[in-house]
Amino acid sequence: MQAHHDPDRLNHVKRTLLLIPALLFPLSLGAQQPGERSYRDQSVMPDGIVGQRIEALIATYNEGDPDLLESFMESDVTERFHHMAPMDAHVQAFMGTFRRWGPVTFHGIRTYDPPRPGETIVIVRDSNFGSWRALTLAFDETDGHRISSIGFNDARVPTNVEEERITAADFLPSVERHVTRSCEVDVFSGTVLVARGDEIVYSHACGEASKRFHVDNRLDTKFNLGSMNKMFTSVAIMQLVERGQVALDDPIGEYVDESWLPATITNAVTIHHLLTHTSGLGSYFNDTFMESSRMSFRALDDYRPLVNGETLAFVPGERFRYSNTGMFLLGVVIESVTGQSYFDFIRENIYEPAGMMNTDSYEMDQPIENLAIGYEPDPGSAQGYRNNVYMHVIKGGPAGGGFSTVEDLLKFAQALKSGVYISEDSRETMWTSHSDANYGYGFSVETLPVGKVVGHGGGFPGLNSNLDILVDRDIVVAVMSNYGGSATPIAAEINRLLALASETTS
Repeated sequence: MQAHHDPDRLNHVKRTLLLIPALLFPLSLGAQQPGERSYRDQSVMPDGIVGQRIEALIATYNEGDPDLLESFMESDVTERFHHMAPMDAHVQAFMGTFRRWGPVTFHGIRTYDPPRPGETIVIVRDSNFGSWRALTLAFDETDGHRISSIGFNDARVPTNVEEERITAADFLPSVERHVTRSCEVDVFSGTVLVARGDEIVYSHACGEASKRFHVDNRLDTKFNLGSMNKMFTSVAIMQLVERGQVALDDPIGEYVDESWLPATITNAVTIHHLLTHTSGLGSYFNDTFMESSRMSFRALDDYRPLVNGETLAFVPGERFRYSNTGMFLLGVVIESVTGQSYFDFIRENIYEPAGMMNTDSYEMDQPIENLAIGYEPDPGSAQGYRNNVYMHVIKGGPAGGGFSTVEDLLKFAQALKSGVYISEDSRETMWTSHSDANYGYGFSVETLPVGKVVGHGGGFPGLNSNLDILVDRDIVVAVMSNYGGSATPIAAEINRLLALASETTS
């Protein structure tokens, strides 16, 4: 979200900018690979005012004091950035990151080839997870080099760091130590599962599914998937392709009428464009959604007012742009082709064949058993947390927001690998990158030190989940959390340890 991209290629879906974020795409991170955009790290603070601004930002962040943050916003950021959101929103986003990461230590400055004009990437290491992070900054040269944007991102291992290898026997104890510590300091609440083949080699649950009633998380606790529903939607589309009911090069205008979007758009956008996030469409999590009652959006048809009026940011196929609207419209395609509701089709063709009995797009005003409530740190609350019930969707759909368990995610991965859903050829088409963003059809696709890894992540305030399928190692890593941003570093650390334990899966 976590899986496998650093800020140089998916900053548009991982950047926070001190604002309340929409659905995120957290992915696991690995070392730089041959053929990727190259980067280099130097452990030197920039000279002059830029270095002073960076030092002030890190010092302010490490204090974890809302009052100091307000002073920093007055002195070190531009007026435009300062007033981009209410101060409370800046403080909440800043303090939420501090709550998850803890204090950070400066490591260096990252540069890229080709360069990234207008951005300064500051690499730090957090104290809660021991993970590498990036502060993605922009400075206004016309305004005393004040900071004009701040992004909190995950980062790959610096090029000037040599990591020590571990033995195969050390792998699982190392995972256990990391997960246990993250639970003990309360930066992770959720479930973790690692499987090799059909065998679960590690699993753990910690934290509370309900802080109100002090109900513990269990391995079968249902957590929100965020954007991970996109995998289910994409597999369903490939099933229809195999049945000859849909073609990848079909314009979506054959299935999506003008009550959704004008024909000038739907005749230019294909099924392939939607699957690969190259349609040019954006996200229906817009101002209309934010200002509307969540009760208004259950069936796909309820979303017409949010989608209607969208325009294309570029000519379809021109480039990658992560799009919730695009994936949502694939659900509309499924309904148009099958005559079933999207939810029934996915239940009958994805969940039931794999035995995923704890996975669905549950409605949040129904008393669903063993379902985790999402929580975000809230320094202004006497309890220290705020739940996300009134922030998120009341019912998930094709682009995200459903629920599952780590055990069901393993079943999904096993069904994919064994051909339960689609043929091997179709699966390989899904698991082949179709853009420079390392994204296939509804799956991230990347080559890491542990080999080829496919999967997806999802995030929102109060939730973060991730599935990594290590194709070359026959390993599945599933992490789900009811804390925002806390599954990503757990999954990343497991992949890092797998890479360092050279004998673990050989």
